[in-house]
Amino acid sequence: MNLRFFRDFLRKMSSPSQPSLTPVGVRGMKVLDRVKFLRNIQVPALRLKEENLSKIVQQCKPYFLKVENFKPIKDLEDDSAFNKCIFLNPEKVSQWQDIDEKSRDCLQQYGINPDNFITKEVQLGYENWSYDAIFKAVLPEGEEIVSGYSQVGHILHLNLRDHLLEYRHLIGQVFVDKIKTCRTVVNKSNIIDNTYRNFSMEVIAGDEDYLVTVKENNCKFEFDFSKVYWNPRLGKEHERILGFLKPGDVLFDVFCGVGPFSIPAAKRKCTVFANDLNPDSFKWLNHNAVSNKVSKTLFQSYNQDGKDFICNVFKDYLTELCKGNKTLKGKIHITMNLPAMAVEFLKYFKGLLKDEELIDKFDFEIIVYVYCFAIGDDSKSVAKQMVNDNMGFDLSSNIIDIFDVRNVSPKKEMMRVTFKLTKEILFNLLETKTESNNEPPPKKLCVESQ
Repeated sequence: MNLRFFRDFLRKMSSPSQPSLTPVGVRGMKVLDRVKFLRNIQVPALRLKEENLSKIVQQCKPYFLKVENFKPIKDLEDDSAFNKCIFLNPEKVSQWQDIDEKSRDCLQQYGINPDNFITKEVQLGYENWSYDAIFKAVLPEGEEIVSGYSQVGHILHLNLRDHLLEYRHLIGQVFVDKIKTCRTVVNKSNIIDNTYRNFSMEVIAGDEDYLVTVKENNCKFEFDFSKVYWNPRLGKEHERILGFLKPGDVLFDVFCGVGPFSIPAAKRKCTVFANDLNPDSFKWLNHNAVSNKVSKTLFQSYNQDGKDFICNVFKDYLTELCKGNKTLKGKIHITMNLPAMAVEFLKYFKGLLKDEELIDKFDFEIIVYVYCFAIGDDSKSVAKQMVNDNMGFDLSSNIIDIFDVRNVSPKKEMMRVTFKLTKEILFNLLETKTESNNEPPPKKLCVESQ
């Protein structure tokens, strides 16, 4: 075994240098010129007859020349003895001996030997290169290239580093060319605005058309991507939360956006109270409720600040529930998906209910799902501390789960803290127990000055 390895090493060291399957002469291009990507490359190939083709292909597959819009098996018209040709990757194979010995033995059983090994010239062009190969060939060497993208409907959106901004129009056009479902490419111009959760953007290629349609959790969502917030990376998280909801449950969606939690929940026979401060989100939320045929008896929408929604809509619902004016068949769920600042709204739950006569009538299970950005090495501890600090006491005994939703950037995670919202929190009984006198706790929550 060692002797074979040594022979292969010597053979590769003595074999001619293998051509690279990358575009050349395009480094630094800022205006896309597709013609300049044409290359003539000497490619190894095996010529053969139709006989035993499928068995031969199985041995050659690891060595195929794999580029876009190119079939590695072609008819051979300029050879009277053979009618098929298999093109091999020149980065892997330059001579017959570069094929694995076991594969060579199998090929020889089907009549394929060094005499079948030839070199043919192949012309590759822009249509054959992947966008990744093009970016590696064009963009500055030694620098980070386009690291990733998100796609929402027909819009592909990027967050380009400063050193790539001068190449942005080329980058955008390559994506439009290479991704069939993409018609528009935008680059984020700044961070997400905390008020309405959207960001400024620049169209760098394609149509200036922001109206998109997205399908998620058996629902169709339509919206203007330039005016509302939507993150395609959260689809799995939306699905997880929906899995916790049962028919008859109630959902309060404090920062609902265009409805990725609310619309599917209502479709699953939950009673939904959906709220968003952004008037455009509110508009598309209602549009999506209608287009997905959500029952009006199960769905109510609000265009309020999160504080007002908690201190008025949610409070009134609980009050009516305690008084027996409403019935509840399941649990109450509260989603708070505004990770940049949702934890700051937790304080409004503490002491939300003031009527002591309702304490004994409160017997409901309420689950809160609050999202935050945790920065540091221990994301779970950071997220837990953020929740405790904003609630104003140690919530550890109420916490059900601390879940890492997704990585945002190095040492920055989007976390979800799931906890029980209890009678003690809502009536501020925890604080009452520590009072040295008999006076009720000060009414310091849900006032207009906050």
